[in-house]
Amino acid sequence: MNKTIAFRQMEITDIDQIHEIETRSFSIPWSKEAFFNELTKNQFAFYTVIEVGDEIAGYCGAWLIVDEVHITNIALLPEFRGMKLGEALLCKVMDLVRARGAKTMTLEVRVSNSRARSLYRKLGFLEGAIRKQYYTDNMEDALVMWVNL
Repeated sequence: MNKTIAFRQMEITDIDQIHEIETRSFSIPWSKEAFFNELTKNQFAFYTVIEVGDEIAGYCGAWLIVDEVHITNIALLPEFRGMKLGEALLCKVMDLVRARGAKTMTLEVRVSNSRARSLYRKLGFLEGAIRKQYYTDNMEDALVMWVNL
């Protein structure tokens, strides 16, 4: 791929594209209204997009509360997966929140999502608790993972 990769803060005008990524990535996608509320009403929300050329390839949402970050969602369009863009995006978000004083980061991941779990371990995340029946679509457990920044 020889297109330029860039990162920037998510904007309200991105919501339609972000929602498309969300619906193509998750069985229970967030609504457009949820993203709108995150960007306009949640003082803790911190959303970053990754662009490949002039296309939004993915995004990462987080809540930065004092010195702790909770990743709410991270996703790439299917055609951009397997290119290390998710890793680049998460690394960028880690750098951005670290610069804002964050000390720790946490997230939940499906126990069956070995690909994501492998990426998170590669980036220093440790496995913590299990949230039983966290995902309401199939009652799958979530694994809580965390990293010191």
